Amino acid sequence: MATGTPDSQARFGQSVKGLLTEKVNTCGTDVIALTKQVLKGSRSSELLGQAARNMVLQEDAILHSEDSLRKMAIITTHLQYQQEAIQKNVEQSSDLKDQLNHLLK
Repeated sequence: MATGTPDSQARFGQSVKGLLTEKVNTCGTDVIALTKQVLKGSRSSELLGQAARNMVLQEDAILHSEDSLRKMAIITTHLQYQQEAIQKNVEQSSDLKDQLNHLLK
Protein backbone atom coordinates (compact mmCIF):
# COMPACT_ATOMS: atom_id res chain seq x y z
CA MET A 1 0.00 0.00 0.00
CA ALA A 2 1.39 3.35 -0.92
CA THR A 3 1.82 5.75 1.86
CA GLY A 4 0.90 9.33 1.44
CA THR A 5 -0.14 12.19 3.53
CA PRO A 6 -3.42 11.80 5.36
CA ASP A 7 -4.76 14.74 3.40
CA SER A 8 -4.06 13.10 0.02
CA GLN A 9 -5.52 9.81 1.23
CA ALA A 10 -8.70 11.59 2.31
CA ARG A 11 -8.98 13.30 -1.08
CA PHE A 12 -8.43 9.96 -2.81
CA GLY A 13 -11.09 8.35 -0.60
CA GLN A 14 -13.52 11.17 -1.37
CA SER A 15 -12.77 10.85 -5.08
CA VAL A 16 -13.40 7.10 -5.03
CA LYS A 17 -16.55 7.64 -2.98
CA GLY A 18 -17.78 10.23 -5.49
CA LEU A 19 -17.09 7.90 -8.43
CA LEU A 20 -18.86 5.01 -6.71
CA THR A 21 -21.86 7.21 -5.89
CA GLU A 22 -22.00 8.36 -9.50
CA LYS A 23 -21.80 4.75 -10.77
CA VAL A 24 -24.52 3.61 -8.34
CA ASN A 25 -26.77 6.47 -9.47
CA THR A 26 -26.13 5.61 -13.13
CA CYS A 27 -26.88 1.94 -12.49
CA GLY A 28 -30.06 2.89 -10.63
CA THR A 29 -31.18 5.08 -13.52
CA ASP A 30 -30.41 2.28 -15.98
CA VAL A 31 -32.40 -0.23 -13.90
CA ILE A 32 -35.36 2.15 -13.79
CA ALA A 33 -35.19 2.66 -17.57
CA LEU A 34 -34.92 -1.09 -18.15
CA THR A 35 -37.88 -1.77 -15.85
CA LYS A 36 -39.98 0.81 -17.70
CA GLN A 37 -39.04 -0.77 -21.05
CA VAL A 38 -39.91 -4.28 -19.82
CA LEU A 39 -43.26 -3.09 -18.49
CA LYS A 40 -43.94 -1.27 -21.74
CA GLY A 41 -43.10 -4.42 -23.71
CA SER A 42 -45.29 -6.49 -21.43
CA ARG A 43 -48.21 -4.11 -21.95
CA SER A 44 -47.62 -4.11 -25.72
CA SER A 45 -47.78 -7.89 -25.71
CA GLU A 46 -50.97 -7.80 -23.69
CA LEU A 47 -52.55 -5.30 -26.09
CA LEU A 48 -51.46 -7.36 -29.08
CA GLY A 49 -53.06 -10.46 -27.56
CA GLN A 50 -56.27 -8.57 -26.89
CA ALA A 51 -56.30 -7.25 -30.47
CA ALA A 52 -55.85 -10.80 -31.79
CA ARG A 53 -58.77 -12.05 -29.65
CA ASN A 54 -60.95 -9.18 -30.88
CA MET A 55 -60.01 -9.96 -34.47
CA VAL A 56 -61.03 -13.61 -34.02
CA LEU A 57 -64.36 -12.49 -32.57
CA GLN A 58 -64.89 -10.16 -35.54
CA GLU A 59 -64.06 -12.94 -37.99
CA ASP A 60 -66.61 -15.20 -36.29
CA ALA A 61 -69.23 -12.45 -36.48
CA ILE A 62 -68.47 -11.92 -40.17
CA LEU A 63 -68.74 -15.65 -40.90
CA HIS A 64 -72.03 -15.82 -38.99
CA SER A 65 -73.33 -12.80 -40.94
CA GLU A 66 -72.34 -14.39 -44.26
CA ASP A 67 -74.14 -17.58 -43.27
CA SER A 68 -77.24 -15.59 -42.29
CA LEU A 69 -77.17 -13.71 -45.61
CA ARG A 70 -76.97 -17.01 -47.55
CA LYS A 71 -79.94 -18.36 -45.60
CA MET A 72 -81.91 -15.16 -46.21
CA ALA A 73 -81.16 -15.39 -49.95
CA ILE A 74 -82.53 -18.95 -49.98
CA ILE A 75 -85.63 -17.85 -48.05
CA THR A 76 -86.12 -14.93 -50.45
CA THR A 77 -85.98 -17.30 -53.42
CA HIS A 78 -88.56 -19.61 -51.81
CA LEU A 79 -90.83 -16.67 -51.04
CA GLN A 80 -90.61 -15.52 -54.66
CA TYR A 81 -91.63 -19.01 -55.85
CA GLN A 82 -94.55 -19.01 -53.42
CA GLN A 83 -95.61 -15.52 -54.50
CA GLU A 84 -95.56 -16.62 -58.16
CA ALA A 85 -97.59 -19.73 -57.33
CA ILE A 86 -100.15 -17.67 -55.39
CA GLN A 87 -100.43 -15.18 -58.22
CA LYS A 88 -100.94 -18.01 -60.73
CA ASN A 89 -103.65 -19.52 -58.48
CA VAL A 90 -105.40 -16.16 -58.18
CA GLU A 91 -105.43 -15.81 -61.97
CA GLN A 92 -106.75 -19.36 -62.35
CA SER A 93 -109.45 -18.79 -59.72
CA SER A 94 -110.52 -15.64 -61.57
CA ASP A 95 -110.75 -17.64 -64.80
CA LEU A 96 -112.72 -20.38 -63.03
CA LYS A 97 -115.09 -17.80 -61.59
CA ASP A 98 -115.71 -16.39 -65.06
CA GLN A 99 -116.33 -19.88 -66.44
CA LEU A 100 -118.71 -20.73 -63.58
CA ASN A 101 -120.66 -17.47 -64.11
CA HIS A 102 -120.89 -18.25 -67.82
CA LEU A 103 -122.20 -21.76 -67.13
CA LEU A 104 -124.77 -20.53 -64.65
CA LYS A 105 -126.31 -18.08 -67.10
